[in-house]
Amino acid sequence: MPRSLKKGPYVEPKLMNIVLVTQETRSIRVIKTLSRRSTVVPDMVGINLAVHNGRKFGPVFISDNMVGHILGDFSPTRTFYG
Repeated sequence: MPRSLKKGPYVEPKLMNIVLVTQETRSIRVIKTLSRRSTVVPDMVGINLAVHNGRKFGPVFISDNMVGHILGDFSPTRTFYG
C-alpha cells in the first residue's frame, strides 16, 4: 500500500539534508545510507548513494527513471545462486 498523497513521499530528514548540501557544493562523493525506506525525489537525481542491504553497502547512481521508487528496490538483499 503506497503512502497517502496528503502526506507526500517519505525521505529521511538527515539524508535529505546531506543530499541538498551535496547538490549545492556539486560534490561527487558517495553518500552512505541505511534508510532503505526513503523515496527517491527529483532533488536526488545525479547523486551516488551507497544503500545498505543488511551486509554491505551497494552503490546506486540515481537517474530520472528512479524517481518515485524506494531506495531498497535498488539494493537486493538476497543472493541469487542460479
